[in-house]
Amino acid sequence: MSLGNVFDIAGTGMMAQSLRLNTTASNIANAEAVSSSIDETYRARHVVFSQLHKQEMGYASDNVNVNEDIGNGVSVLGVVESDAPLEARYNPDHPMADDKGYVYYPNVNVVEEMANMISASRSYQTNVDIMNTAKTMMQQVLTLGQ
Repeated sequence: MSLGNVFDIAGTGMMAQSLRLNTTASNIANAEAVSSSIDETYRARHVVFSQLHKQEMGYASDNVNVNEDIGNGVSVLGVVESDAPLEARYNPDHPMADDKGYVYYPNVNVVEEMANMISASRSYQTNVDIMNTAKTMMQQVLTLGQ
């Protein structure tokens, strides 16, 4: 793998963690959104990642054996909704209460989402650091001939 590939790999990581951070922010923003029916209630969303391989990144011509199980970045397979049960609270005085007096809250665990946000932020920063280190290494290589 050449040093130039590091930028592509770190770039895919940054894009994936950015989407994860946005999804987590959306979950936190909707954590207290109330609904009068189960079908209309916001459900927590989570990003699903997959490892990219050489063929998907277009590096089939590298000197490394293409069949080796070497990761070359990350792809986002999609965003899925959580299957965790929604929280039904009995509050007949609430304007959004249904016929039985229940209001429904999303299945968002704010503490868990904050941990996801910290993890996504640190992973993003790690990819930025990798890109900066690779850039510095490439600049030092250019100065070797002087």
